[in-house]
Amino acid sequence: MKPGRILAFFFVVIAALAAIGAIVPDEGFDIDGHYVGFTSLHKLAARNDKPIDTTPEVTPEMMALQDSINYYHEMVNNGNLRFWLPNPHYFDLFWQQASLARRNGETIRVLHYGDSQIEMDHISSRLRARMQARFGGGGPGMVPFHTITPSMTIRQSTSGELIHLSSFGDSTVVRSRGDYGPMMQCFRLAGGTSTVNLRASQSKTVDDRVKRFSRITLIYNNRSTSLKTELTNRQHKTSHPQSTTTAGIGSMQWVLDSASNSVRLMVSGNADLYGVLVDDGPGVAVDNIPMRGCSGQQFTLIPTAKLAASYAQMNIGLIILQFGGNSVPYLKTAKQISTYCQSLGHQIDHLHQCCPQAKVLFIGPSDMSTRVHGQLQTYPIIPQLIDSLAATAIRHNAAFWSIYHAMGGENSMPQWTRNGLAGQDYIHFSQHGADLMGDRLADAFDNLFTLYRLERKIRKKH
Repeated sequence: MKPGRILAFFFVVIAALAAIGAIVPDEGFDIDGHYVGFTSLHKLAARNDKPIDTTPEVTPEMMALQDSINYYHEMVNNGNLRFWLPNPHYFDLFWQQASLARRNGETIRVLHYGDSQIEMDHISSRLRARMQARFGGGGPGMVPFHTITPSMTIRQSTSGELIHLSSFGDSTVVRSRGDYGPMMQCFRLAGGTSTVNLRASQSKTVDDRVKRFSRITLIYNNRSTSLKTELTNRQHKTSHPQSTTTAGIGSMQWVLDSASNSVRLMVSGNADLYGVLVDDGPGVAVDNIPMRGCSGQQFTLIPTAKLAASYAQMNIGLIILQFGGNSVPYLKTAKQISTYCQSLGHQIDHLHQCCPQAKVLFIGPSDMSTRVHGQLQTYPIIPQLIDSLAATAIRHNAAFWSIYHAMGGENSMPQWTRNGLAGQDYIHFSQHGADLMGDRLADAFDNLFTLYRLERKIRKKH
């Protein structure tokens, strides 16, 4: 059939349908019990202006997910284990880094600075165990070349002539012009040879993940033309020498063929030995850095360039500052609190400048008891100090967490002491108390990470 005839045929059919549509009433008619209807052309041509509903369907799964988000939002923002956050998504970048570390073959570091409350790897060890169980990683983390205070997670012995330089401690400690490194102290090697032996703790109370190490890193400031090192895997009797003629702050790393529980590191030359990173595999490392007697005001003693160069040797995701307890007995007035918090604000700003990619968490002091009219009571200044510390952290783009609230608040220390969780000085935790507080800090981080995952999940569904 010719195209012209086909076109004519279509026009005839359309005209016939239009005629039928005009004759048949809108309501149709009945033929022997059967309904007959016909849609008119004007109905076919009419536009449907009803807007399309783009609101996602609320399924029972999404309702349950939102209930979970509301629950963890309450846990994170209220209650004894709450965080004070500068914004709701402050830790998102850290969680992203930690979640991808094992897949990317990276080690994300958490630097936990604190006063004597964290000595012996207290609190840090429990947070480390929880984070490494979730994100991978192992080993005890960064340790000084020569131990000043013992640790329950690693055994150290050092030989050779070393000069101890420290930004904290009494007047017998040698000071320097900011040559302290990321541990706020270092050991100067002046032309000789020094050796440190590192051996994992075999205690049953220590997490198994810290009992092996396969990545050893020395951070140093080379002060001469040649720095020679040799790492020996004592368990497998293999040695790995390295050397450098580059002056300044740098690092050397050894990746062992198989994990070990005992290594020896020998260093010869003129250098400030800033610290040794003792890790196992990719994941998260938590470094315990106690600074006895400190109130958290030592960081600005290191020039920005030097501290930034030290931090650049590590992949730091989070810096924790746990201070304030040593200042409590000396703070009497609101002005003194303001001055102290202003100084801490400068410390946080300095750390942001030296390590801009890292998040900062300030942990306030615990409850501490003093005698008021013969009765043990919370130092009167502590509640006001906690509020001021939280406000300071937020103002300087840091998060805040309160051990005082995690203990139970006002006058909780006597109860902790009666239960064997704190010492008779009503200041320091016992081993059990430190473990419990470390678990509570880890619980708080677990709540925060769970909320992060739930919020990501519901965003994907939308």
